[in-house]
Amino acid sequence: MAMLLRPFLQDRLLHLLVLLGLALACFAPFSLRQLPAAVDWSTILTLCGLLMLTKGIEASGYFDVLGRRLVQRFRTRRSLALFLVAAAALLSTFLTNDVALFILVPLTLTLRRYSSLPITRLIIFEALAVNAGSLLTPIGNPQNILLWQHGKVGFIGFIGQMLPLGGALMLSLLLLTALCFSGKQIERAEQQSEPQWQRSLLIASVILYLLFIAALELGYTAWGVLVVFLVFLSISRRTLLAIDWSLLAVFIAMFVDVFLLTRLPASQHLLQQIPQLSEGKQFLLAIGLSQIISNVPATILLLANLPASTLLAWAVNIGGFGLLPGSLANLIALRMAKDRAVWLHFHFYSLPMLLWAMALGWLLLLGIGAL
Repeated sequence: MAMLLRPFLQDRLLHLLVLLGLALACFAPFSLRQLPAAVDWSTILTLCGLLMLTKGIEASGYFDVLGRRLVQRFRTRRSLALFLVAAAALLSTFLTNDVALFILVPLTLTLRRYSSLPITRLIIFEALAVNAGSLLTPIGNPQNILLWQHGKVGFIGFIGQMLPLGGALMLSLLLLTALCFSGKQIERAEQQSEPQWQRSLLIASVILYLLFIAALELGYTAWGVLVVFLVFLSISRRTLLAIDWSLLAVFIAMFVDVFLLTRLPASQHLLQQIPQLSEGKQFLLAIGLSQIISNVPATILLLANLPASTLLAWAVNIGGFGLLPGSLANLIALRMAKDRAVWLHFHFYSLPMLLWAMALGWLLLLGIGAL
């Protein structure tokens, strides 16, 4: 029990969100019956399943084997960083940004056992990469799924709509990666014996992973989570105990806080003025709103007042950069890093990336409009 409660008691972000919610509740008109509906339970269940599955693969020890092979395969820090950033972006285009992070961040953490690498910086760049890569496809992230469902373009049309921005941002990020990671040779740790790993746990986790993804696609998320939980309960209870369950509470608190924020009379008045704003102001509003309440809730709010246009799609995806709340993927990556310094270092790279993406996106929009 102490092992389960410790993350909740030590989670300062969770405590801050709870206090913020209590403060908002003093001014926002609402009833307690409305709060459960404010939470996107599909997202919470998906996250729950991914937490268990990723921890299962991590507990199997196979990330140690894979990490050792990566360190032996790549000679320089720059080449390894470019590989991980490109892999994060590619995986996020069809597995979604959070799934890509659940695969790559635990793998990246194992690299410190076999070499002296800037692990924190690698994780930060992986978070930036999934934000850039996931914007390309309708299934890359939750806000794109919403925009695709509300828009008038098909799957290929949506990719064509996002390609100019996605291509430009990925090229920029790869160039930034090459600049921020040196061509220094990877310093490998002293030769260690081949790491031990549990083949049966890995196979079970991978099979469950595939089944869970299928359950998500078919709309049986809750059943998928239940099956994953029951299997791990029977074969590896320690895996369930080692999971950072407080992350789910953080997401629930974020959804409730956003709901209360939108219930404020001042917020409702401002939302009604959105359709009258110029395109430039709508662009800045979508990005700014994403910085405060995250780009998925921002998309939900803005779709009630704006069409699912290229401008809106680009703006909310650009809003994933910058401040930590911009994208839920940022929170996932930094939480998994388990390094207090990562929170400050992340903004050293993400804020300039936000400014560059804003300028680049607006110039591209103007160019497309001129055509």
